[in-house]
Amino acid sequence: MEWTRSETLALAVPACNICLGLGLRIGRNEASHPCNCVLRGIFRACFDQFRDCVTRAKYISKVTLDPLPGKDRRGAWGRKDEEYIADFCLVSKRMLTEVEYRVFRNHFLLGADWKLCCRTLSMDRGNFFHTVYRLQQKLGRVFRELEPYGLFPVDDYFHGPAKSVTSCLTGKVLPIRPPLRKDVRLPNQRTA
Repeated sequence: MEWTRSETLALAVPACNICLGLGLRIGRNEASHPCNCVLRGIFRACFDQFRDCVTRAKYISKVTLDPLPGKDRRGAWGRKDEEYIADFCLVSKRMLTEVEYRVFRNHFLLGADWKLCCRTLSMDRGNFFHTVYRLQQKLGRVFRELEPYGLFPVDDYFHGPAKSVTSCLTGKVLPIRPPLRKDVRLPNQRTA
């Protein structure tokens, strides 16, 4: 997955000492990697959407028809809010270690503050926050790079990826005006 500066710049923390607010850091072999502040920003955006979906009243949830590619042009019915909640929880459980998932469940899903989490998980404050930052970075990368449909950007998850102008073209580009016949002479053209 290619990370570009245009998508990481908005998520970067301006006071970051690693990327200096640009969102990308240069790694080995001059390859660019997203900064940890960007990965945590992606996690926070996905988590905010998750909380919004969970706290929304269930009678507001709507069923949507998503078109499927192919000859038949059939669609699939779905409830995007519930699907996002399930995807967020299942991807998190699948990607985190046992200790990280216990911290994730207690702190993010159940809403316990750091003092209660440290007491119930028998962790000190430093290890707890290091674990929180590590799991935010890990899940931020996973949410962005998940194939075939990532959880981030959130708008793409709920409304489908934005179509670009070049995706409408079918291969051969037609000229704006048709070509002239070969036997027609233009006024400023010489005869041979």
